[in-house]
Amino acid sequence: MTATGTCGLSSEARNLHWLLNNLVEEVHGLRSVAVVSSDGLLLLSSDPGRTEEAAAAAAAGRQEGPRGSSADLATVVSGIGSLTIGAARLMEGGPVKQTMVAMEDGSLFVMAISDGSLLGVHAAPDCDMSVVAYHMALFVGRAGHVLTPALRGELRRSVAGGVEGVTGSGR
Repeated sequence: MTATGTCGLSSEARNLHWLLNNLVEEVHGLRSVAVVSSDGLLLLSSDPGRTEEAAAAAAAGRQEGPRGSSADLATVVSGIGSLTIGAARLMEGGPVKQTMVAMEDGSLFVMAISDGSLLGVHAAPDCDMSVVAYHMALFVGRAGHVLTPALRGELRRSVAGGVEGVTGSGR
């Protein structure tokens, strides 16, 4: 996987694309990765081609629902994030740091980024969960301090406008 189509983006946005690309390349078994803003909008994904299809449909005047694994993952991550934040408030447990859902045919990991954004990963059943969590924590640690409101806006515009980020769909 390589970052493509990022030449029109700021160096901070290109760095986030590089971090996501690195996460996908370094961790065996990742199916899809998405960074979602605190209001549920997709900021970065591991398969932007699917997002581009949805943007092309919207530009042609066709309204279609979320398409592709990253759009679907973004929706699920946003919902799980909201649910766990509500549960933590109800239980007076403090801020949610991470959530993991183990399924028969895979795993879903959601990790909070400092600004309220979320990193979501859908992984294959044979992934090493500790390796996934470790690399997600590295991404969050590196991305959290640079994900400013201005950068989130730039990333939203790049997704909506069809600027490609990271290609492929994981290993």
